[in-house]
Amino acid sequence: MLLIPCPWCGRRDESEFACGGEAHIARPADPDAVSDAEWADYLFMRTNPKGAHRERWVHVHGCGRWFNVARHTVTHDISAAYKVGEKPPGDAS
Repeated sequence: MLLIPCPWCGRRDESEFACGGEAHIARPADPDAVSDAEWADYLFMRTNPKGAHRERWVHVHGCGRWFNVARHTVTHDISAAYKVGEKPPGDAS
C-alpha cells in the first residue's frame, strides 16, 4: 500500500486517490494546425518508463485537488509531490 503525500492534506493511503496519468503533457498551442496523427499522438501515446516517472493524481476522498507525483515505477518510491504549476523537483529548466 502506498502512502501518497498530498501537498494540502499530508500523507494519506492510496485508496483516497486516483491516478490521472502522465504529468506535464503540453496541449498543442494550435490544435487546428496539427495533423490527425500528431493529435492522436498527443491524446493517446504516453511514455511507460521503467524507473522515474511524473504522474498526475487527484485526492478524490480528501481535498479534491490535482497535484503531481514523482514516483519510481518499479519500486513505487515517491520522491516528491508538488502542486500543479510548480516546477518538478530537480528540474533545472
